[in-house]
Amino acid sequence: MDGSRRAFLKTAGCAILGAGLAAPIARAVTTGAVSPDAMPGELKAARWAIVVDVKKCLQREDCRACIDACHVAHNVPLIKDPAHEIKWIWKESFKDTFEAEAHPYLEKGVAGKHVLVLCNHCDNPPCLRVCPTKPTWKRSDGIVMMDQHRCIGCRYCIVGCPYGSRSFNWQDPRPFITTGIRPEYPTRMKGVVEKCTFCTERLVKGLPPACVEVCNKVAGPGTMTFGDIRDPGSEVARMLKDSFSIRRKPVLGTEPQIYYLV
Repeated sequence: MDGSRRAFLKTAGCAILGAGLAAPIARAVTTGAVSPDAMPGELKAARWAIVVDVKKCLQREDCRACIDACHVAHNVPLIKDPAHEIKWIWKESFKDTFEAEAHPYLEKGVAGKHVLVLCNHCDNPPCLRVCPTKPTWKRSDGIVMMDQHRCIGCRYCIVGCPYGSRSFNWQDPRPFITTGIRPEYPTRMKGVVEKCTFCTERLVKGLPPACVEVCNKVAGPGTMTFGDIRDPGSEVARMLKDSFSIRRKPVLGTEPQIYYLV
C-alpha cells in the first residue's frame, strides 16, 4: 500500500470516528453530563437591571468614581479624540438623554445637569438583530453580551443601537491604557466593537458590577442599585414600585433595563 493510499484511509477513518462521536457528545451536553451550572457564589437573576437615583448622583456632580472603576477594571483606553474614544459608562446632558422628558417645568436642578448612561441591556436589543456574525447575544438573565474575538468590525451594531452605547476600536487600544493593564479582563484589538457587559466576570465571583459597588461607596448607598427586576422582593423592584422612574427612548420598543429615579 503506497503512502498516499495509507494517508487517505487514515483521514477517512478519523472522519468516520468523529462522526460517530458527534452525537454522543451532543447528547452529553444537552442532557447535562457536561454541567452548565453556575459557579458557587455566582450572582444570578431572572432579569438583571440597574436603577440610578439621579438626585443622589447629582449631589456629587463632578464625581467620576463609577466611570473610572469600570474603565480601569475592563482595560478601557483613554483616547481623548472624540471620534475615536472608547467608553463603557459616561455622562451626557439630561436634555439629550431624555429628550421627551425635557420640558420647561422640569426641576432645574435636574434639567440642566448630566446623567450617567451605559448599555441599556434591552429586552428587545436592535444591535443583536443586525449583527451578522453573532458576537452579540443575549443571556437568559437579559445581559446583552459582546464577544470581541468573533467581531468582524462591520459596525452594524453601532448603527443599530439608538443609545450610542457601543464603541469601535479604530486603533490599537493598548497604548492608551494609562492605568496599567489588568490581567483579569482581556484587552481588545484594532477593528472590534466593545461595550458594557454588566461585569459578568464579577457576577461569577459573587460581586456586583464595578460601577455599582464603587458608586455606592463614594456617593452613598442607593445611588446605583443592581438587582433582579423580576423578583418582587428585590431592592430594584421595590424602588421602581415606590418612586417615579424614566427610561431612555422607551417609545422605540427596545425595553431598556436602566431606570432613572427623578
